[in-house]
Amino acid sequence: MTHATRLLAAAAVFVLGGMTVAEAANCEVTHWWTSGGEAAAVKVFADSFNALGGDKWVDGAIGGSGDTARPIIISRIMGGNPPCATQFNPGKDADDLIAAGLMQDLTDLATKEKWHDIVRPKSQIDGCTKDGKVYCVPVNLHSAQWMWINRHVYEDAGLTPPKNWDDVVAAAPKLKAKGILPLSAAQGWPVLLLLTDAILPGVGGLDLWKKVYVDHDPAAAAGPEMKKVFVAMDQARKMVDPQTIVPQWNDAVSLVITGKAGANVMGDWAQGEFQVAKMVAGKDYDCLPGLGIHPMLNTGGDVFFFPKSKDATVTAAQLKMASMMISKPVQVAFNLKKGSLPIRADVDLSQADDCMKKGLKILEDPNNILPTGAQVMQRDTVNQIRDLYNEFFTNSAMTVDQAQASFIDILKNAPK
Repeated sequence: MTHATRLLAAAAVFVLGGMTVAEAANCEVTHWWTSGGEAAAVKVFADSFNALGGDKWVDGAIGGSGDTARPIIISRIMGGNPPCATQFNPGKDADDLIAAGLMQDLTDLATKEKWHDIVRPKSQIDGCTKDGKVYCVPVNLHSAQWMWINRHVYEDAGLTPPKNWDDVVAAAPKLKAKGILPLSAAQGWPVLLLLTDAILPGVGGLDLWKKVYVDHDPAAAAGPEMKKVFVAMDQARKMVDPQTIVPQWNDAVSLVITGKAGANVMGDWAQGEFQVAKMVAGKDYDCLPGLGIHPMLNTGGDVFFFPKSKDATVTAAQLKMASMMISKPVQVAFNLKKGSLPIRADVDLSQADDCMKKGLKILEDPNNILPTGAQVMQRDTVNQIRDLYNEFFTNSAMTVDQAQASFIDILKNAPK
């Protein structure tokens, strides 16, 4: 019996030991996990659920990104054609659905299984709780502040693999001379991640990020420290020829894996792509949190909601699925494939690789943790910032001062 099979069998025993098997239900699960590493992680969930017997996981993957999938999912739920379960990110996206009474209340299950005691950091279960009731199950901790380095690219070019952002910038001319992209990039939200989630806290520091994103402080946004951030953003765009920007985040990661680019800034989910490519952390590639300058992580991730159903069979299947997703063996198996950190601290992490160990070490100090933009800002404000950053990144005519001025205006008008 393989290790994966043992985990799935243990998961089945864990969940079935505490719940009653109902009639079978076909449970469609909507999500936007479609890359190689993501598909491997989803399979852990699907196999674990199917191993319980009776109910069946029906995969409802939506191509593209969360920005593409969320409106489709919300429209289906509002329109009376909900899936059995659906992925969301922590934040405010499901608030209206909860207020409309369209989401399953998981409070009894959460109380029975003591989710408030086992989930860490506490903010993750708090994000699933509205008016004292639990409406979603957190399944992982994802962070965006990672820079991925192909060690062989730099070594073959006669360079020491970078240890931080400044090293990447310094090595850029030599890589360009060899026809290698110093930094790969993808369209849309990956640019927002690069500039907001990585460069801003990595170059500017955690305090500046909080002043700007949490406090919406125009003075901080207009200050010299924020100017340094926009200068670093300018460095980033100068390393990326707009003609080399690829459609999807995993395409940009693939350029690093295949040696066509030296570095990429992407969330820890990129780890799954390196694993699929059979590359070893610390040997073939490096993962640098906080751009190697200010090691810190945000506590984003993924949660699953379960839209209400009038069918008791579906409701029973939903509760089984929620319990399975947060169970110890599934948490280990899923997160090892996903590249993320388990949502609970009481699991066996003996198989954790170099990158997961770095992340766990950072999480030990609460001062190293920051929220995601979507957790502290309305989605409309996040989208306005995304549009500004994408314009700045691809339009060399926009100056640093112009971009900073536009950013200040967005903050001044942002609802708190």
